[in-house]
Amino acid sequence: MIICCGEALIDMVQVLSDSGQTSYAPLVGGAIFNTAIGLGRLGIEVGIVSGVSNDLFGQQLHDALVVSKVDTSYLVRSNLPTTLAFVSLDAGHASYTFYDENSAGRSFQVTHVPNLFDVQRGIKSCNALYFGGISLINEPAADAYCSIAQKYANDMVIVLDPNIRTNFISNDQTYRQRLQHIIDVADIIKVSNEDLDWLVGGAIPEQQQVHLLRGKNKAIVIVTKGAEGATAYLTAGEVVHQDVPKVCVVDTVGAGDTFSAGLLAKLVSLNLMSKTALANISRTELLESLAYATQVAAVNVSRQGANPPWLSDLKV
Repeated sequence: MIICCGEALIDMVQVLSDSGQTSYAPLVGGAIFNTAIGLGRLGIEVGIVSGVSNDLFGQQLHDALVVSKVDTSYLVRSNLPTTLAFVSLDAGHASYTFYDENSAGRSFQVTHVPNLFDVQRGIKSCNALYFGGISLINEPAADAYCSIAQKYANDMVIVLDPNIRTNFISNDQTYRQRLQHIIDVADIIKVSNEDLDWLVGGAIPEQQQVHLLRGKNKAIVIVTKGAEGATAYLTAGEVVHQDVPKVCVVDTVGAGDTFSAGLLAKLVSLNLMSKTALANISRTELLESLAYATQVAAVNVSRQGANPPWLSDLKV
């Protein structure tokens, strides 16, 4: 099992009403939620640790997880409101404005963290934890998720996709330090080229950026670059690149999250979801995983909002 740790929220996406006026449709979302949904739809055993409201939006999130075969038994439910993300689209590219004060997700605390080795809860076989998104920005939730990553880093594969939203960061230094704590223990770090520029600066070549990001860690680093594809950097200095399929892009909401789901799903199917296997992954195996991830993400961007594909939606 893979457990996704972080936010589940509602994306308020602009739509045109029947009268031609702009309105907002509440669609389930959140970086961590999207990846969990994507994994479930691809047939991977997956659960989610997150703070979710009892309000109508929280119920919408819960029901969507169930439909996509995500284990919801680790959700921490409360009467606090659901986080809202208002989505603006410019030529299909999404930007976000978050409303997250005193929300169920942001209020998640370390005392809520379940024992991920609890046999009675049925996840003794959990072998990977996935982190990222806005849930790593603000306390107390951000510190709780960081604690989970550090607690289980010796026993489980740790995957990080920071999915940085600069307009939501209130304390740059604290956020960078928290990300660094997870980077230091991560086995896979997936970043967009914009994330990479923000993390280490954009005035140097990409390979040098990756070296600075990785530091002393030996993580696999994957850089996604939108229409320019994705490049993976192995510890030994090897580099592999995968182009993306050509599709008609509706919007990019959830594209990176769906890419992550596809990547992890293929790694599971290749029996590579362990620290030892990832440390010895071949170029061929990594390229196959990247190809599948781009295929999965291509389906998502051809639809409105974050809507990862089911296995039946993929061309065999």
